[in-house]
Formats: sequence, structure tokens, C-alpha cells
Amino acid sequence: MKPKVFVSRLIDREALDMIAKVAGMEVWRDELPPPYEVLLEKVKDVDGLLSLLSDRVDTTLMDAAPKLKVISNLAVGYDNIDITEATKRGIQVGNTPGVLTETTADIAFTLLMAAARRVVEADRHVRKGQWKTWGPMILLGQDIHHATLGIIGLGRIGIEIAKRARGFNMNVLYHDVVRNEEAERQLGVKYISELNELLSTSDFISVHVPLLPGTHHLIGASEFAVMKPTVVFINTSRGQVVDQKALYEALRLGKIFAAGIDVTEVEPISIDDPLLILENVVITPHIASASVHTRKNMALMAAENLLAGLRGEVLPNCVNPEVTQ
Repeated sequence: MKPKVFVSRLIDREALDMIAKVAGMEVWRDELPPPYEVLLEKVKDVDGLLSLLSDRVDTTLMDAAPKLKVISNLAVGYDNIDITEATKRGIQVGNTPGVLTETTADIAFTLLMAAARRVVEADRHVRKGQWKTWGPMILLGQDIHHATLGIIGLGRIGIEIAKRARGFNMNVLYHDVVRNEEAERQLGVKYISELNELLSTSDFISVHVPLLPGTHHLIGASEFAVMKPTVVFINTSRGQVVDQKALYEALRLGKIFAAGIDVTEVEPISIDDPLLILENVVITPHIASASVHTRKNMALMAAENLLAGLRGEVLPNCVNPEVTQ
């Protein structure tokens, strides 16, 4: 008998075909994720689950899925899954690292440029019929070239951001819990041990850290207070890394110049959120990996993780390898 799997969203057809060849598969085809109560029903007799960040995979859900062998998360992050509980139960958990690194760096730098040069605000200006003439003081932004960029978290994506910054002759600083001397030699980036020093000296700040207990609200009111009033702040990591109310106040009061964010504390952001009233913030709907090529590769990688787990093999990208040791 074929193993059974549940795929919590419609993904690339080639990846679904891979799964369908070896497993009985049900796919949730709605645009919105399955409600938690529905997810509990869908996993009752499955051997594998292909999940997204919007799916909460906790103790209760695992209790509802006694046959579950593998959880394949279509994302680099996996803070939606109780990894400790999965490991305790011998369930392998997979993710999709690496494949979206450069695509995410592209969107981070896109947000940096758009916020700095007020591109979205300028587009609205034109569409509202407000463009009356060329003016020397209209929609002035911040120069990117030769400015100082501070990167918080010099992992794979942070390194790609540093590479892109070199093309603009930017001075690149970074702060991380682990110093990367090889990156310093190869990219000419400078390590800053104290976060506040990086915050106070950077013209642009881009955040690239995972969501952990120690990074929750890593950037809040006190951090915004030490930034330059001309700084452009970028976040493409996780929304909860930034205190969103503090970000709003910093933007509203002009404590920082602008922000570009692809993630929010609650997703989707409420249409009533005061951030949406501000002109000096660009907000995109968590689309950092949303290119045709990258999303296809993510789906294929997630399918490969899922199938390996169903076969009882070690996942190609396993976040809890101790399960198989």
C-alpha cells in the first residue's frame, strides 16, 4: 500500500508529480492555508506532511498524526514546527536552504533601493495626479553609492547582500554572534562586535537573522533611537525580529528616514495597521523567494525531503539529523 501524504498548499506541478508517483496525495488547493482544525483532520492517517510557514505543527497536531514519519517544510525557516517534539517522536523535519539565498538577497536590495529613493511613494505621486512639474526639492531620497551598509547576520543571505553592495561602492559593516574572517578577507567587510555601534554608524541597515528566543524583538525602540535620522532600515528575515510598534513610531516621528520590509509581526498585516498609513515605508507580502525559478526549486527540494523520509532515508536537508543517529 502506498504511503499517504498531505500537501498543505498548491506547489509546482513537477514536484507534485514526483510525490504522486510513490504516495497517495491530497493537496490543499485554496489560496489561504488550511485552518488549524482542518489540518488536524487531514493529518490523521498520513505518513508525510509537506507544510508551509503558515502551518502550525505542534504537539497537538503530532498527536493527531500517529503515523507521521516526516515533515517537509517549504521554507528555510522552521519556527512553525516544534522541532524538539518532532525529534522526541522520531519524526524527521526537512527544510529548503540555499536555493533561495540569492533571490532573497535580490529582494532585500530591491527594498533598500526603493525605500532610499522613494520609488513607491513617487509612483503613487504620479498616479494621484500630483506630478505638476520637475522640482529641485521634490521627493528627495538618500544616495546608496558610497554609503555605509550595516548587515545584521552575515549568513548566506547576508554575504550575498554584501556582494551586491560592492557594486555600489558601499562600505559594509556586519554584526554577528560568530565572526567570519574569511568573508572579511574576500569581501572587504568589517566586523563590528557591538550591535549599537553598527546601528549608530550605518546609513543602511539590513537584518538577516533567524527567529530565535534571543532574536525576538532584537530591534526595538532603544535600537531605533541610536540610528541616524537618515538611515534606511530593511528587514527580510522574520517579522518578530523587529518590534513593529517601535518601527512605526520611529518612522512616524522621523527618527529614521525610511524602511523596506517583506515580513511583519503578524502575517498578513492587518489592513488597519498604522504602518500602512505612512509614506516612508515599503511593505511587500513575504515575497523574498517569489521568483518562478526559485519557487520551483524549493518545491522540488521539499518533495525530495518528503520522499526520502517516506523511504526511511536521511533527508537531503534535515534540521534534526539526530533522529537517524
